[in-house]
Amino acid sequence: MSATYRALASVLMLIGFYVVALLQLAAVVALAFWLHQRVSGLATAKLTIPLLLALGAVLVGLWRAIRTKSEPAPGLVLDERVAPRLWATVRELAAEVGTRAPDEIRLVPEVNAAVAEQSTMLGLVGGRRTMYVGLPLLQAMRLDQLRSVLAHELGHYSGRHTRLGGVAYRGRLAIAETIGRIGRRNPVGWVFRGYAKLYLLVDNAASRRQELEADRSSVRLAGREAATSALRTLPALDAAWSFYMRAYVEPGWSAGLAPDDLFGGFAQLLAGRQGEIDELRENAPDGKPSRWDTHPPIGVRVAAMAGAPDTAAPDERPAAGLLADIGAAGLALQSLVVDHEGRQVLPWPEFVAASIAAGKQREADAVYRAAGRFTGTAEPGLHTVLDLVRAGRLGEFAEQFFPDSSREEAGARFAGPMRTLLVNAAVRAGRAHWQLSWSAPARLVGPDGEPCDLSDVAKLAVDPQTLDEALARLAESGVDPSAATVVQRRVSGRDADFVGALANIKIDGAEHDVLVLDRGLVLIADPGKASKGEERLRALLGSTPVAELATRHTFVPYEEITSVAVRREVPLKAELTLHGGRTMAMQELYSSELLGKHSRDALLSVFHRIGG
Repeated sequence: MSATYRALASVLMLIGFYVVALLQLAAVVALAFWLHQRVSGLATAKLTIPLLLALGAVLVGLWRAIRTKSEPAPGLVLDERVAPRLWATVRELAAEVGTRAPDEIRLVPEVNAAVAEQSTMLGLVGGRRTMYVGLPLLQAMRLDQLRSVLAHELGHYSGRHTRLGGVAYRGRLAIAETIGRIGRRNPVGWVFRGYAKLYLLVDNAASRRQELEADRSSVRLAGREAATSALRTLPALDAAWSFYMRAYVEPGWSAGLAPDDLFGGFAQLLAGRQGEIDELRENAPDGKPSRWDTHPPIGVRVAAMAGAPDTAAPDERPAAGLLADIGAAGLALQSLVVDHEGRQVLPWPEFVAASIAAGKQREADAVYRAAGRFTGTAEPGLHTVLDLVRAGRLGEFAEQFFPDSSREEAGARFAGPMRTLLVNAAVRAGRAHWQLSWSAPARLVGPDGEPCDLSDVAKLAVDPQTLDEALARLAESGVDPSAATVVQRRVSGRDADFVGALANIKIDGAEHDVLVLDRGLVLIADPGKASKGEERLRALLGSTPVAELATRHTFVPYEEITSVAVRREVPLKAELTLHGGRTMAMQELYSSELLGKHSRDALLSVFHRIGG
């Protein structure tokens, strides 16, 4: 019943979307006629043409929605040779809920499971069915928990939810396409955005009812305990996956590295941090109901299951056994969905060691650049900072890092940054490396594998009276301070990866073209006419390597930016604060052009990462 309701509501709301468009078109024509009687034709055109263009976007959105087909999500198609038990389980559960089994099962890199159906004639005729199963679920769940997840998804088939999903999909797509083509300042867009919110409210309410219907199949076939524990496991797994990507994968990925077994690493983390994940599951928040959610909160779903009998026997065997070889399946999935983009692929121990070392090098480079500015040294390094210590000027230099401290206090507190510099020097000298741990942060160890703690040496190194003792201890360890210098001093070769570009952006009141690289911003002064910005950028990037452009024009490494205050995102307006206190105002104009829609988002992502 909810499927029929959702389809009917989607169709009516979608029709209403274009009725609103026709009414606005009539209003704009009437406005144009009224203005033509009272003001000049030029003024009438300036006021009404933007409105007519916005209404034209409605037709474009409708046409795109009609033509667009929902393509299967990327993933590894599992045949019965690699997943015999999974296929048998899915067919068994499908028979139990009274529905046809999927035609295809795809392994996907998500903490999720889903089903889809390529139906025709607004869902009256069923089509090819695809079930998506997230590899992290197979890695982390018990067999009975995964059975509850699969039963829930098959419940969508038996409830005919997927047949009419295409109608809702096209409705959302049409509205999104239309809204995306209308400027935020256009009055036509205000009406459509209000209607879009109404559409989502109606469609999301139907979606929540369907989720509760599908939960009944989950409880009936897998048991109440398995169904409720699976629901509480999902947010814990999602948090674990996010932590894994943020703490283990992304630091190396941003340094031009990639792990050789992405999903195998997650399995290792699950084993190493099982206690933490169990705690997350036990303390999973019930959530608060929201009319904007497509799924009810976990607390609501668990409460709805409370009265159901728990008839199914528990099965605590690992769900990974449903695949013949889950490790091989993970590697095959990685080859399909992960583009290394030329990154160096390393085994996990080497990947973690290299990625942390690269991060420490960036931190050290920021200090070395500051020391270069402070002393006027062209090739700054650890020796530059140690010379400041010997000359009794460390406190004066350190004040920029600790502005809330006195000069003497800043010098003492610089033991923290000094430790980073010494660690970086020891790693570069091959006298220490970062050791991978799946249950705790990586630790610094020496050549013998024993922990290497340079905190005491760092405290000695910030005091002129004990500096020689610190240098002697470094020498004993085989560390040469003169060899530790800026590595990422300039963008060159493979260090320069292009991310995006914006034409005719005002920098401190003067127009520039801005190239967004993975290491910093290239500011090109006096770029040319705004009307030819995108064309100019394409020609420039097609004729000159970005590394060379960074040497020809002003290059601002991200390490030089201490904070960013984003005043407005569209059109972009931000204030950058650089080392030394200098500020730089950046403002996107209405005449500015983007090289690809992603360019502004890429720049905003950098700004948000730097923060304020």
